[in-house]
Amino acid sequence: MQHNVAELLQSDKFLQEVSVKGWVRTFRANRFIALNDGSTINNIQCVVDFSTTDESILKRITTGAAIAVKGILAESQGKGQSVEIQVSEIEILGDSNPEEYPIQPKKHSLEFLRENAHLRIRTNTFSAVMRVRAALSFAVHKYFTENGFYNFHAPIITGSDAEGAGEMFRVSTLNHENPPKTENGNIDYSEDFFGKETNLTVSGQLEAETYAMALGKVYTFGPTFRAENSNTARHLAEFWMIEPEMAFYDLDANMDLAEDFIKNVIKYVIDNCKDDLAFLNQRYVDEEKAKPADQRSELSLLEKLQFVIDNNFKRVSYTEAIDILRNSKPNKKKKFQYIIEEWGADLQSEHERFLVEKHFKCPVILFDYPAKIKAFYMRLNDDGKTVRAMDVLFPGIGEIVGGSQREERLDVLKEKIKMLGIDEKELWWYLDLRKFGTAVHSGFGLGFERLVQFVTGMGNIRDVIPYPRTPQNAEF
Repeated sequence: MQHNVAELLQSDKFLQEVSVKGWVRTFRANRFIALNDGSTINNIQCVVDFSTTDESILKRITTGAAIAVKGILAESQGKGQSVEIQVSEIEILGDSNPEEYPIQPKKHSLEFLRENAHLRIRTNTFSAVMRVRAALSFAVHKYFTENGFYNFHAPIITGSDAEGAGEMFRVSTLNHENPPKTENGNIDYSEDFFGKETNLTVSGQLEAETYAMALGKVYTFGPTFRAENSNTARHLAEFWMIEPEMAFYDLDANMDLAEDFIKNVIKYVIDNCKDDLAFLNQRYVDEEKAKPADQRSELSLLEKLQFVIDNNFKRVSYTEAIDILRNSKPNKKKKFQYIIEEWGADLQSEHERFLVEKHFKCPVILFDYPAKIKAFYMRLNDDGKTVRAMDVLFPGIGEIVGGSQREERLDVLKEKIKMLGIDEKELWWYLDLRKFGTAVHSGFGLGFERLVQFVTGMGNIRDVIPYPRTPQNAEF
């Protein structure tokens, strides 16, 4: 029977014959193989009797090689593990040239590992991050399914720009060197594959709203794309978004859901990824020690995760937040890169993190933002200048969730579209929702990679997605 390393390390059935396949992490003294198969961050020690093992086999047991091992599971005599395999038979499944294999048993820089993203998953750090990512993904589907939501697959190719930002990747089959032109010299998209200009989606929200207004509660969990030329540790051109949409939910219910959802999925990972989180926690602590004292986090990674679960998120209006920021020491002493001078300013990550980490010292939900800095679909408040928007802010990350109560009134929505210069014809189907059985409804978007970043403690978003897509980089 084939076993995996995770179950063997948990076993107490000594002196049974076992069989396991994996990759060699290290081979010491022609005797001790550290074998890993991806099922756990921990290796199992396989003890070879070199006096009875063919020398030609021993030479091929190198870091990165794939092998199959048979032997007896025994109580370990060494430190650091409870069991080991006393090897009776070894088969080399795939050789690995030690002079060429880049992932050697030593510390590699994250930049080097990004250049070898096809192999970086074989390191402890990345195997731990990606197992946590997989667990979080499962937890997302589990939470929504258990709370009466239906999974909705939003289209990836779309003719609408949900955010109104215009930073979209065009999808076209036209000859890019000599495209067809209209009489006035513009590109004639009527001759394109879809008969109109189309792009990769920046959000599945608008389409999800149409389904929420029939199924009640739906959620999308899929890839989204932003052609934003941002080469930062927080931005990707391709990333995954979680977007629930709920009929009959107002902003308060929306905030309640966002808080409960985040706490639930983080708790799932704490309960089910103990070994990986223990490793990532130690890595995080070591990384923090290397920072200047005034930049270090006061909490370890595990403490930070528990802190989110244990504390109620503080709900603060945008107006109150602006007053706090305007009167704060870093603003008065011009320590902020972006100085807050007046109401209406668009908050930056430094402001969001100040509110969370320095002022309130807990996760924060900001709500009722100025209409001018938010999207057209957010419900206008009675004051005529703010909208029913909300952002969830986290320590170390800043904004992790953005959402709103949607504008359900046809006349108000049409007026907002007109003011922003959006073509009503492009959104005829979206406006139809306000004609046929309109109702209060809400939703939010959560960038999955930012959640993974927070839970794993990784400093760069490029290290929590298998193959990052960023400006000037689409390798692999």
